[in-house]
Amino acid sequence: MLSARWGHFLDKPLEPVVKRIKINPNFFTVMGFVISTVAAATIPFNLRTGGILILVGGAFDVIDGVVARTNGKVTDFGAFLDSVLDRYSDAFVFLAIAIYMYRIGDYTGVGLSLGTLVGAFLISYTRARAEAVGIDCHTGLMERPERVILTAIGCITTYLSPFLWALFILSHLTVLQRILHVMRQTGGGSE
Repeated sequence: MLSARWGHFLDKPLEPVVKRIKINPNFFTVMGFVISTVAAATIPFNLRTGGILILVGGAFDVIDGVVARTNGKVTDFGAFLDSVLDRYSDAFVFLAIAIYMYRIGDYTGVGLSLGTLVGAFLISYTRARAEAVGIDCHTGLMERPERVILTAIGCITTYLSPFLWALFILSHLTVLQRILHVMRQTGGGSE
């Protein structure tokens, strides 16, 4: 939702600064992944710090795209690398949250975290499969930016359970929205 509506809104304001950056955008992609991995390692022991690190990692994930587009360095490999490392980041963060929830005895939270991880992967998968058959699929309420923001806020505020419920429900609702979108675009397989 945020990506579809405001996907490149930072490009113009950051352009003067980003034009001076001579670093390959993939550097920012990898740094975002490294920071997200550190966030995941931190979450079971310090939820708030982990949440802050999620936001920092997410900022790098935004900057990589701005640098690539502004400096004319958009590549297929860069998009591929970004997507793969985003999935690893999601996996590490939601597994870390599941560990945190287990440590505090919130077994519903463990299930919600793991269920959200499945939903996050399916959101990505449905988009990839749709694009493989030539359908643009930036559809749905819960793309990665929303997931990063809600996860970070849940960790920072330590009111994680309501955020996990929202993440779980909205992730799977997004998968359903994408299935329905592709069904409408393709005629649902009817001959």
